[in-house]
Amino acid sequence: MHSQHHHDHDHDHGAGSAGTEPPDPTFYRSPAEAAAAPREKLAYVVAFDRAAGRPDALTVVDLDPASESYGTVVGWADMPTTGDELHHFGWNACSSALMHEGHDMEGLARRYLLLPGLRSSNVHVADTHPDPRNPRVVKTITAGELARKAGYSRPHTLHCGPDGIYLSCLGTAEGDGGPGGIAVLDHDTFDVVGRWETDRGPQHLSYDAWWHLMQNTLVTSEWGTPAMVENGLVPEQLLNQEYGHAVHFWDLAEGKHLQRVECGPEHQMVLELRPAHDPAASWGFVDSVVSTEDLSAAVFRWWREEDGTWAVEKVISIPAEPAAEEDLPPALRPFGAVPPLVTDISLSVDDRWLYVSCWGTGELKQYDVSDPARPRETGSVRLGGVAGRVPHPSAPGQRLAGGPQMVETSRDGARVYVTNSLYGAWDDQFYPHGVGAWMAKIDADTERGGLSIDEDFFLSGDDFRGLRVHQIRLQGGDASSDSYCFRS
Repeated sequence: MHSQHHHDHDHDHGAGSAGTEPPDPTFYRSPAEAAAAPREKLAYVVAFDRAAGRPDALTVVDLDPASESYGTVVGWADMPTTGDELHHFGWNACSSALMHEGHDMEGLARRYLLLPGLRSSNVHVADTHPDPRNPRVVKTITAGELARKAGYSRPHTLHCGPDGIYLSCLGTAEGDGGPGGIAVLDHDTFDVVGRWETDRGPQHLSYDAWWHLMQNTLVTSEWGTPAMVENGLVPEQLLNQEYGHAVHFWDLAEGKHLQRVECGPEHQMVLELRPAHDPAASWGFVDSVVSTEDLSAAVFRWWREEDGTWAVEKVISIPAEPAAEEDLPPALRPFGAVPPLVTDISLSVDDRWLYVSCWGTGELKQYDVSDPARPRETGSVRLGGVAGRVPHPSAPGQRLAGGPQMVETSRDGARVYVTNSLYGAWDDQFYPHGVGAWMAKIDADTERGGLSIDEDFFLSGDDFRGLRVHQIRLQGGDASSDSYCFRS
């Protein structure tokens, strides 16, 4: 399934079958080329029904300031099932396809969005052609196929990879336990090919997966098994430091585990991997949600040593903020403080700016990471938050719940889009009066640093028909969905 998995399938629903079409212009040969490309006009945002009574949806938001429908939902595609809890999702192909073997490059396009259901274990495939404002679900990979062929459930994050589409999963086929891992889907048919790992070593917990293509290295992080996350944060397991707190490094071509690097058992839930976009680089950032020592959150840097081994160090620490007991949910009252809960990070395509979402305190931070070992905070805005409930400037009377959670950065780095839901059961724990739904746009100063909220761009619950919103993908690609190569 690794280097030998280059094949010639019937293209049963259009991917890679267009014959004489030129390569997709949104495949960029370098980060600089991506940053110089035309700006995004649309965002795709997943929306889910926590009660599982209605289908989840793939929504389309107008991002063109010159458009009369700027900042509104202009497209909507219901899923064919209920109870999916759409969460993270991604493109069938991206710029790294220029380096991968086994592609029909003439017909390959950034066309299909694959939408994993974190609760149902279904994966829906939406076609954004011919009308990007009206995506259509054209295929569903069932939980049964994922379990039968790869041995996994609870699909979480996916990326276009060297020999297929890599889909990280939290649980085993049986359900509540681990080890989780990576399933590989066929690039063209989206059928499940099998499990990626050939030797997983000590890896048991699963979450994110990314890579350094030119280093032949895949990196994975850790959250928890389905039983540890699906009904909310389990306080006893948190205090026992049972959630993920390490980063794993693998041989990308062979699927073999090479090294486990500890972040510290107190640093619970090591989640979002953001490798440098520079193909020659061998460093990146990963966040830790909460420390059991003091409720702080952290960002770690990883890098490759001269001897080829990998190392990790904490480079950002964000403290908890004191709060009145009446402003806190029951889970936090004994502590008298709000943890930042860093649940997402985004590294700009030029590798200069890191955006850090503090879902608990309702803050989005910007850091200058020109020197990755010494990040320097350069900007901050606040929306929502457990205690602050900060409103959007366009709706000063609407106290917001949730906080900046999912973060997506435009290719040129000038715009940062955020939504406010973390995960259904966790929303309910930390925002028991209702998390609602909202999406905002933050303008970034990419010369000197600094953030400001776009007062003309704000979507809330009615725009999303009462559904909660999670991850964002930008038309033409974004900072979090591509890796690059130098091959011409």
